[in-house]
Amino acid sequence: MKHELVKTDITVVGGGLAGVCAAVAAARLGQTVSLINNRPVLGGNSSSEVRVWVCGATAHGTQRYARETGIMGEMFVENQYRNPDGNPYLWDIVVLETVLAEPNIRLFLNTDVHEVEAEGAEEDRVIRSVTGWMMGSERMIRFESQIFIDCTGDGLVGFLAGAKYRIGREAKAEFNEDWAPDIADDITLGSTLLFYTKEAKRPVKYIPPSFAKDITETTIPIKRVIRSGDSGCHYWWIEWGGEMDTVHDNERIRDELWSVIYGIWDYIKNSGKFEAEHMTLEWVGSIPGKREYRRFIGDYMLNQNDILEQKPFEDRVAFGGWSIDLHPPQGMYSTESGSKHLFSDGIYHIPFRSLYSNNISNLMFAGRDISATHVAFGTTRVMATCAVIGEAAGSGAALSLQRGVEPRLLHRDYMGELQQLMLRQDASIIGIAGDDPDDLAKSAHITASSTLNRIAVTDSTTVHMLNKDLGILFPVQPALETVELLLDCTAAVTLEAELWHTGKGENYVPKYKVAAASTSVAPGSSQWVKLDFPWKPDAACNAFLIIKANEAISLHGSDRALTGVLCFEKGPEPIVSSLLEESQPEQPLVQWSMRAWNRHPICFQATPNTEAYAAEHITDGYVRPFAGPHLWVSEEMTAGQEEWIDLEWENEKRIAEIHITFNDDVNEDLINLHHHRTVFEAIPEVVRSYRVEALIQEEWIVVAAERDNHKRKRVHTLEHEISSSKIRLWIENTNGGAHAEVAEIRVYAL
Repeated sequence: MKHELVKTDITVVGGGLAGVCAAVAAARLGQTVSLINNRPVLGGNSSSEVRVWVCGATAHGTQRYARETGIMGEMFVENQYRNPDGNPYLWDIVVLETVLAEPNIRLFLNTDVHEVEAEGAEEDRVIRSVTGWMMGSERMIRFESQIFIDCTGDGLVGFLAGAKYRIGREAKAEFNEDWAPDIADDITLGSTLLFYTKEAKRPVKYIPPSFAKDITETTIPIKRVIRSGDSGCHYWWIEWGGEMDTVHDNERIRDELWSVIYGIWDYIKNSGKFEAEHMTLEWVGSIPGKREYRRFIGDYMLNQNDILEQKPFEDRVAFGGWSIDLHPPQGMYSTESGSKHLFSDGIYHIPFRSLYSNNISNLMFAGRDISATHVAFGTTRVMATCAVIGEAAGSGAALSLQRGVEPRLLHRDYMGELQQLMLRQDASIIGIAGDDPDDLAKSAHITASSTLNRIAVTDSTTVHMLNKDLGILFPVQPALETVELLLDCTAAVTLEAELWHTGKGENYVPKYKVAAASTSVAPGSSQWVKLDFPWKPDAACNAFLIIKANEAISLHGSDRALTGVLCFEKGPEPIVSSLLEESQPEQPLVQWSMRAWNRHPICFQATPNTEAYAAEHITDGYVRPFAGPHLWVSEEMTAGQEEWIDLEWENEKRIAEIHITFNDDVNEDLINLHHHRTVFEAIPEVVRSYRVEALIQEEWIVVAAERDNHKRKRVHTLEHEISSSKIRLWIENTNGGAHAEVAEIRVYAL
């Protein structure tokens, strides 16, 4: 047996997506990192060992413009490019290579941390080291660092160090949470095992093991959806253990879940109720995917009201968008629905104060163990949200070391610097503009070869009967006068519509009614019908046009998406929980669904011309939609045509690094496994081929170029620092989009 000592700036324990993003973020900011994982693969519950979908703020296409950027966004986009069919082993590789690309990270797989050395009084402790045993290698390794980040999910490191924590549900009165129980208890969400099936070329028999449960003697066939073709996370509801201790009873919980999986398969194969003669089991999980255990106490506990109010914390460093998603304690045996969901009107924000311990000065945490109540945890727990929290924790740890302060003092004295540092890395912070004083692009004069100045979708490819209210969201900058719709009409009727403001810049639902309009429509086909909506909002924003149902009218639609435009249909009022009877909360986000309309907008055109796609947006500090698209969009490109955008200074600048962020349509819901298949490998709007030229001594010189790009953000570190008063980005072609689209350009000296 070998005894080893490893010293790095930061130690991250836990190799799920939170730990991966924490380690990568800190490493990219120049710190040395030990990343320790007790399994042979990275990815945690998303890995090939457990195979849970990576859900996040998009909520499977419920939230708008909500896909994560930063490190998690990079992995989503890379997985889509490499692994569009959702192979779990290829997803493992995407995550692993994200870590291996960072020379500042030392990776320790199969290493189980079981000892923590900490000292100090209860209210002021500090961690000195953690010790882990590397299975299969007989290596006992002691890790010493200045900051430790607990991304274990179960919160083991913090627990062993004496960090304050909670398990279970808070009482309703403590945080005034409607969804909390009247009396606090120790109930948590349960754990899950999943299974995969496949079709064989011949009949396959199935003899259940002796421990398989007869599920016909339970409520499962009555209360849960069982289909022979489903597998993986379609069976998320195979959950149990919420009334037990999900850590100390882990083995018992696993055995119960196994008994139900093999019993479900017996029911599918042998009950005669399913066409499953040729089906066979391909894989059954053996490691329960835990949902909940310890939650640490930080300087702030995120709660239900913060989520629903979308509280704009001054120290926000991450965002989420999944519903508050709570499950009955009995799990799969409950007679209730398997889950209940409550959405805010848009994404919500997560404060930095929830990411560090309130009694251990050098302990941070990321993932499902952050400082949040049980109810708020119901949304922050999903993995893409855990990942962006991880990037925030890793960035905060790195800056704490660079400024020589503990995380609490970083919050007090350097919060704005942390947010700007994260925005430079394309991290997931909503509603805060980048304002880096070192960014030379901020002082440049911006011009472009062309700019899209009309909001218009005119290429009709389909027709939709107006048998329900439909909605069109589009940017208004600076004003609106008219909206025209392309329609067919079978009788003389009145077309009615309403114009609404969406309220918060991060929201995309009708919030405040601005005006109503109507007009007479005669029978006929392919008519452009005008509605008058004179409106000049106080600031650039999104408008939500509601077109009232009228079955005599059919609206034309297109298969050509336009950035900044989304379409919706209004469904019935959503039922959060049958237990709420008549007091169902309003959820406009759910009621107005865009799933059927993604990339298939309604044909319309708005006047007057817009400034929403102006070239100046590439330096306005926003790199994703917020009260408008915030990017430059050229006019439509034709074959062989190139578009360009220039940055020019009055005097020559020393230039060493150029950052380019393209539009990768954060409204597009990507997934790592098999929830759905996105038809394209690269986001169409992303620029595929481009080059950067600099004017040097009156001659244009190519200083950077890419020919097969599929990534959102590219950072070009020049071989030598140059002096130039003008640089030009040439867009040669895209991955299928009709326009050149650029969200941001940053320029830095050495």
